[in-house]
Amino acid sequence: MRYIGKKWGSLYTSPLSSIELIDIPEPQIPTQQWVKVKTRLSGICGSDLATITAKGSTYFSPFTSTPFILGHEIVGEITDIGDEVHGFSIGDRVVIEPALSCKVREINPPCPQCQNLRFSNCENITRGSISEGVQTGYCRDTGGGWSEYVLAHKEQIRRVPDNITDELAVILEPFACSLHGVLQVEFNNKEDICVIGGGTIGLLTVSALRMLGYKNRIIIAAKYPHQQKIAQDFGADVVIPPNRNRYSAFCELTNAESYQPELGQQVLIGGVDITFDCIASSSTIDDALRYTRSGGDVILLGMPGIPKNIDWVSIWYKQLNVKGAYTYGIETYNGETIHTFDLGLRLLQNHGEQLLPIVGTPFSLRNYKQAIQTSLNTGKTNSIKTVFDVR
Repeated sequence: MRYIGKKWGSLYTSPLSSIELIDIPEPQIPTQQWVKVKTRLSGICGSDLATITAKGSTYFSPFTSTPFILGHEIVGEITDIGDEVHGFSIGDRVVIEPALSCKVREINPPCPQCQNLRFSNCENITRGSISEGVQTGYCRDTGGGWSEYVLAHKEQIRRVPDNITDELAVILEPFACSLHGVLQVEFNNKEDICVIGGGTIGLLTVSALRMLGYKNRIIIAAKYPHQQKIAQDFGADVVIPPNRNRYSAFCELTNAESYQPELGQQVLIGGVDITFDCIASSSTIDDALRYTRSGGDVILLGMPGIPKNIDWVSIWYKQLNVKGAYTYGIETYNGETIHTFDLGLRLLQNHGEQLLPIVGTPFSLRNYKQAIQTSLNTGKTNSIKTVFDVR
């Protein structure tokens, strides 16, 4: 499918596809620590598309249980609640933090990662009271947001404040991913930053930097005009298109020096202090390593897959700090210890309305083929975040 689909993209939503729309029985909470949530909106993530198109790594395949319902960006309403769930009521609007950790699986004692509050890296994702699954949306027992109902453990839910709309709440999950990436780095306001990627994560990374109060100059590499405009609206100072002239444009902006080796891409001396790669393809990882000055930080926010043709000499020679930023967790911000979801909700309450332009016209589940094709063709459809409306 991954190879044929490159030529005939319509195959991804054809009868040969790995997904289909079916009717299933309404799920029931497995224990009294769970709630049932009526989905209101659910987003389409790049990892969902990678699953549908069979592109990228098979790394997570042992940590799923089929058949599963996709969708981990979810806002919904509680319709059933277990006796051991306190502080919530039927009718509450909630978002779901997708990680299926030891607490969610009702495992005690918790694994070393969960003991250290790294719930997204739980080592028991194939054990416990539910089936295998690294997240909601990849576990057959929880369901996912691309359905009328989804199940969530009491540890996964956050109440949505009244002044946050569904359209804003549904992007909390990707916004939390961007926040988590930004909070991996300690930097001052004099350092230059490059963000690679003008999709949801790239644009929300720009926004996260600004909402957290950083005044640094932000350079973003965004492919399409609609992405470039939103990036500037969100606070990017300079936009460069990722074309063959990107190195010369980058050098002009940063005063980096470019040298042409006998073979391959240009080698840069100098550059930015921090690069956030929000795509993590072979070419963008290679660019990120070249764009970043010696001793700088490269944060991989995108899902890398199995990259090829990357010159790793930059890491060795420039002694770069390359770090992955997967989902969310417990953060330290301004001396406060706080979960990324809770920090994200706070920021969305105060500044969130500016993010609404990235949410496109929603699709019904019955129009899932059109929704997926819209997400796969963002350049043609001028879309950023495509969502399903199940209200």
